[in-house]
Amino acid sequence: MKIAKILGTAALVSTLGAQAYAAPAAKDVLTTYADIAHAGYEDSLITAKELQATIDELVANPSAATFDAAKSAWLASRVPYQQTEVYRFGNAIVDDWEGKVNAWPLDEGLIDYVETGLYGEESEENPAYTANVIANPTLTISGETIDASTIDTALLESLHEIDDVEANVATGYHAIEFLLWGQDLNGTDAGAGERKWTDYAAGDACTNGNCDRRGEYLQAAADLMVSDLEWMTAQWAEGGEARETVLEGDGVPGLTAIVTGMGSLSYGELGGERTKLGLLLHDPEEEHDCFSDNTHNSHFYDALGIQNVYLGRYTRVDGSVVEGPSLSDLVAANDAALDTELRAKLAASVVAGKVMVSRAQAGEAFDQLIAMGNEDGNAVVQSFVDALVDQTKSIEQIIAAVGIDGIEFEGSDSLDNPAAVN
Repeated sequence: MKIAKILGTAALVSTLGAQAYAAPAAKDVLTTYADIAHAGYEDSLITAKELQATIDELVANPSAATFDAAKSAWLASRVPYQQTEVYRFGNAIVDDWEGKVNAWPLDEGLIDYVETGLYGEESEENPAYTANVIANPTLTISGETIDASTIDTALLESLHEIDDVEANVATGYHAIEFLLWGQDLNGTDAGAGERKWTDYAAGDACTNGNCDRRGEYLQAAADLMVSDLEWMTAQWAEGGEARETVLEGDGVPGLTAIVTGMGSLSYGELGGERTKLGLLLHDPEEEHDCFSDNTHNSHFYDALGIQNVYLGRYTRVDGSVVEGPSLSDLVAANDAALDTELRAKLAASVVAGKVMVSRAQAGEAFDQLIAMGNEDGNAVVQSFVDALVDQTKSIEQIIAAVGIDGIEFEGSDSLDNPAAVN
């Protein structure tokens, strides 16, 4: 059943047994998809502004209390943002932008001081490995002299992925995370980064030097993230480029974007690169929110975001709900059994993610769960991977159920060729 035909009618009725299902128009499904995107990015913007305010307060009045408030605000900001990641892969406008706000992993020595015993002092692949912007008003990277005397958004943008090295992450959530938590030097043992609030203190109370520049960097990173999220929120608003692109044509490109985002995040990105890879290597450096030990939450909300898009329902940070005609409705009209199957599998991956969250809340974070020798913890993480792989098999079947084709999901060596991972 081609989507072009579905768009040509107000509703398509498919009778399966004694029960009839009315298929929504593809444009209505895509409108819900765009509405959820706008709400998710707007919530990300709202929480980023709250984070920005706490950072400004920390820099103006450094103390243990203002420092903890900034860290709490960062954690809160991750909740809506991670639920938007399902909009990657299928939407070029999101993929082209996403690295500015959520790139990882990062070589944190570009930004600030590091403990070189574990981190090292240089990298053959990255000339900026220990450039330490905060400590050095003048930088020399690959023979180029950079004036870093003023730390502002322009400087951070110029340094982001400098030398075309993706690990030179100078902006976004993880740069801010590092500046709030510092390195996690605990390996697969308990504990996150232990940066002290006095890294932002004035005068003789300042620890590790350059507290004023560290505050300037943190504020510039927060300002830039707010600006970036304002831009993306506008793209999904009425008349925005992302919304218009999804809604244009006969519906096939938009539905292709939905399914591509669901499948690629589920399989190659979340199931593979963010989860299975770290489990294979037992390496805490492979965890997404590695400084704060918040990876369990980021993975859970990624899985929830996939479910949100399929069901056409998103709960906003203020508790209100955005919902409407969904891909689930469209699939059910053509293959009710597939819809029931995928709903169950999406629920199972969310539950598996919640198990990781519960373990972390009880004191066993993701980096501990993937530790070598932690058979029970490894099994918890593997169950999450298995649920994601299993649901991807059903997501693949959507392609035929709604009449689209030509979709390839992101892969991962950790799932497709584990022997190649080292």
